[in-house]
Amino acid sequence: MKNLSHIQHFVFLGIGGIGMSAIARYFALQNKQVCGYDRTQTQLTTTLQNEGVDVIYTQEIQQLFVNKNIEKENTIVIFTPAVSKDNLLYIYFLEKGFRMMKRAQILGEITKDLPTLAVAGTHGKTTTTAILAHILKQCGVKLTAFLGGISENYKTNFISDGNEVVVVEADEFDRSFLQLTPNIAAITSMDADHLDIYQERNLLETSFRDFAAKVSSEDLYVAQGLPLQGKTIGFEASADIHITNIKIKNGTYIFDVISQDFQLTNIQSFLPGRHNLFNATVAIVLAIAFGLDATEVASKVESFKGVERRFTYHLKTNNLLIIEDYAHHPNEISAVYEAARELYPNKKISVIFQPHLYSRTKDFADDFATSLSAFDEVNLLEIYPAREIPIEGINAQFLLEKINNKDKKIVKKEALSALVKHSDAQVFMFLGAGDIGDEVPKVIKKLPYEKV
Repeated sequence: MKNLSHIQHFVFLGIGGIGMSAIARYFALQNKQVCGYDRTQTQLTTTLQNEGVDVIYTQEIQQLFVNKNIEKENTIVIFTPAVSKDNLLYIYFLEKGFRMMKRAQILGEITKDLPTLAVAGTHGKTTTTAILAHILKQCGVKLTAFLGGISENYKTNFISDGNEVVVVEADEFDRSFLQLTPNIAAITSMDADHLDIYQERNLLETSFRDFAAKVSSEDLYVAQGLPLQGKTIGFEASADIHITNIKIKNGTYIFDVISQDFQLTNIQSFLPGRHNLFNATVAIVLAIAFGLDATEVASKVESFKGVERRFTYHLKTNNLLIIEDYAHHPNEISAVYEAARELYPNKKISVIFQPHLYSRTKDFADDFATSLSAFDEVNLLEIYPAREIPIEGINAQFLLEKINNKDKKIVKKEALSALVKHSDAQVFMFLGAGDIGDEVPKVIKKLPYEKV
């Protein structure tokens, strides 16, 4: 932070993003002047405003400058790739010569002189960092954590207790994680994704190798099977750190973690799915590598409640369950399906999926079709475009035609309540990284049940 000590104003373009809002909170706690822009008002931006951060929803520069002494010499403008280069605020700051930094660059500046634990992976990193931060906090470590989701335990994506260690989600999008300088790191997965950025899978893998090279192989923990030199974590006995003896009892997973250095038995986790047992194990291993007692670390997993939009129960009755998950990649969809099927082996499971990005839908259409076909009933919303413009011929109908399931259809948001009412499915899974989560409370409001 030494290079930033003279900066008084931090302007965030895209302040409502999960990663951006955590950094905005960090600087606000440093008594800096923090303000920002986002396209729409959300729960996150409202929370920031309630915490004293000025947020505007218009591209009128004067609105951002009201009662502020924003000048080039004392200001850094932080932006995300989601902000269009045609954005009037972006153009203004660029043309006026303000110092502009990507979110990843500023995160790299914040953490470079501090002990840092970083978790990377195309999926699993958000839950893993949240569990890790929870373990450290419960063990009394004074930490700072930048999370990629809202921790259910602390109702925030940013924890600031001190600087003994920083926990950070290392994001591969736009090669952001290469700005970090971790002391200990983990890589949970390297599946093809973000091909709009990388173009080819091998370029994505090269980026992960570059990230892995930032720490020694002794300080790198990787999912078994990845082409990386580090200590392996997996369900096979050949893994350096072995997850075994898995049981489910009253909806709770009980499992052991065995390695040459420690043997942990009867660890309890309320998070559903084997993928979350893996995430919890990665968090346990990183906390032990940081220097904490293994038995104490394992005992803290049970009290972790989860991350918002990660297998989140919105309704739970004997006859109907409504679950929301951020899953937006074929492998993530398969993981949440397998978790649901393991927990509810005799129930009919219906998926309502909102594809995220035209490019991702195009690049992984066959894989999406395979993962979605496993559900008993498939319902598709139209593609959520986020930062993209449409690609001709790529839409929900394009994906629907590839799905091998006799009970499949395209639905509109306004028809979701009727869908849930009239379907004979007992488990509904709302999946996607767009705004599908906003529809869940609307659906529940029209049902004769109370939210759990």
